[in-house]
Amino acid sequence: MIRYAGVRVLQAVGVLWAAFTVTFGVLYLLPADPVQLAVGANPGVPVDPAAVAELRARYGLDKPVWEQYWTALEHAVRGDLGHSLSTGQSVTGALGQALPSTLGLAALALGLALVFGTGLALAAAYTQRRWLRGLLTALPPIGASAPTFWVGLILLQLFSFRLRLVPAFGGTGFVGTVLPAVTLAIPVGAVIAQVLYTGLAGVWRQSFVEVAFAKGASRWWVQIHHVLRPAVGPALAVAGVWVGTVLAGSVVVETVFSRAGIGRLTQTAVLAEDIPVVQGVVMLTALAFALVNLAVDLIQPILDPRVRQDVRRTRRSAESSSGASDVERGGKVAAPADPKVTGPDLESEWQGVVG
Repeated sequence: MIRYAGVRVLQAVGVLWAAFTVTFGVLYLLPADPVQLAVGANPGVPVDPAAVAELRARYGLDKPVWEQYWTALEHAVRGDLGHSLSTGQSVTGALGQALPSTLGLAALALGLALVFGTGLALAAAYTQRRWLRGLLTALPPIGASAPTFWVGLILLQLFSFRLRLVPAFGGTGFVGTVLPAVTLAIPVGAVIAQVLYTGLAGVWRQSFVEVAFAKGASRWWVQIHHVLRPAVGPALAVAGVWVGTVLAGSVVVETVFSRAGIGRLTQTAVLAEDIPVVQGVVMLTALAFALVNLAVDLIQPILDPRVRQDVRRTRRSAESSSGASDVERGGKVAAPADPKVTGPDLESEWQGVVG
């Protein structure tokens, strides 16, 4: 298990490094000069070559690209993401000001998505009426395919302009966050519902479910206590993947609802070609993505014995390979490992869970 966790941590670090490198390369290849844009931001104002040269030297943009990359990477590891070319404010400070609003929005959206997706999947898997199951399973594809900006405009028209239940633009507090969170939660919850329902339908066909029924358990009890646990792993993985999508979707949602946050900061930085801010936003999104998926990877072996079985099998394969190498060097033949001795099979493990 320690090796499994170590591999996942290394993968998370690799994701962060790849995100930083790709972002740096893409922004470096942009045709426009961000320093020229920063100095001549006001139309009609002549650009001072001395000021441009000073800014280039201050931000290290006059150095070779490999030196710029290494310096930026070294500073990023220490938590220093540089300063905005447009405002001169530190990128860390700008992100710190915008993060609380977006973090609250993303947390509420993911919570609603989990409730909506889990409830819909459980209802569809539990019911034995074909027409109701068909209706429930038809809803997630509609929610997953609906454009985020279109959903936001529909919710604004209905709940703000017609019913006047929530403020239309610039709302603060919980009430002002509800509509943006629902807008982000609908596509995420729809995908979670699809994945979880598929997992539930597959687990319902396992033999240990019949064992639970034979012991007198009701259908609802079996679904909650025995079927849900092994089926929830893929849904958690999908939720982890969609964390980055929620943060990316905040750009559209915060624009539609006129909210301050990471999305609005990203929009402003992209229009101004403010490279340090854009790179800081990408790194923040990659960090959130890596941490959430790392947590999901570490939780899955606890929830699903099949993942633990894979971890054991991988460890035994590595030990067998190491033993085979030792045998080749020593000239002896080792007896193959007995699977009944090395660990319990999956069926017996689930019978222990059911029992």
